[in-house]
Amino acid sequence: MKVCVLASGSKGNCTYVETGHVKLLIDIGTTSLYAERKLKEIGVDPKEIDGILVTHTHTDHISGIRVFIKKYHTKLYLTSKIYEELNLLFPVFQYEIVKENLILRDLTVEIFKTSHDAPDSNGYILSSHGESAVYITDTGYINIKNHSRLKNKNLYIIESNHDVEMLMNGNYPYNVKQRILGDVGHLSNKDCSNYIIKFMGEKTKNIILIHLSEENNTPEKALETLNDTLIKKQKKIDHIYVASQTERTELIEV
Repeated sequence: MKVCVLASGSKGNCTYVETGHVKLLIDIGTTSLYAERKLKEIGVDPKEIDGILVTHTHTDHISGIRVFIKKYHTKLYLTSKIYEELNLLFPVFQYEIVKENLILRDLTVEIFKTSHDAPDSNGYILSSHGESAVYITDTGYINIKNHSRLKNKNLYIIESNHDVEMLMNGNYPYNVKQRILGDVGHLSNKDCSNYIIKFMGEKTKNIILIHLSEENNTPEKALETLNDTLIKKQKKIDHIYVASQTERTELIEV
């Protein structure tokens, strides 16, 4: 399995996942043109994309989908609630409603609920040929009932949205700050680091920190928080990446 975060942040999110027989995108919250350009940079023709997983319907996760599916007739994989929301915004013709599991040739996708202020929001466990990756974004917390399912995966792609001190001292209105900090908001750097410590195991080699706030975080703070937590708990990770709003990561082998 290979993964590349094409963009991640409050202005647009898109991630590419590849196995031996499947090529998927998770969200297109960038422009379609941006996603196409970044795919071509890693040698992928947008026409080859087999489907798009939709985490939820906030603009920074769906804004490029309409143009992309119109151009390439790509199939959407989404829950019934997300389908209903999307279909209010633009016609959705090629789609499959998924509930808990999705099997696409050599890729298995397990879907679990996240906690965000959207009609429905989801995270994913992606598995292929014994390799596994977890994708979690836009959630105020991770429900304990899912913790055992999320342990000891090869790769974690997880939200590290904000530094709490920066958020509280920043210019956001009080109600927005409370929303971000709440159970249907976003994971802080500290939350993210604590979850990684809880979930990681012997198989875990790579971490990608995603959805960093431009106003309330910096890549340096997110990375420092995780590294400090790893040192404190005497844990080690081979590679840690911090995803950018404007640049893709490298194509990471899981």
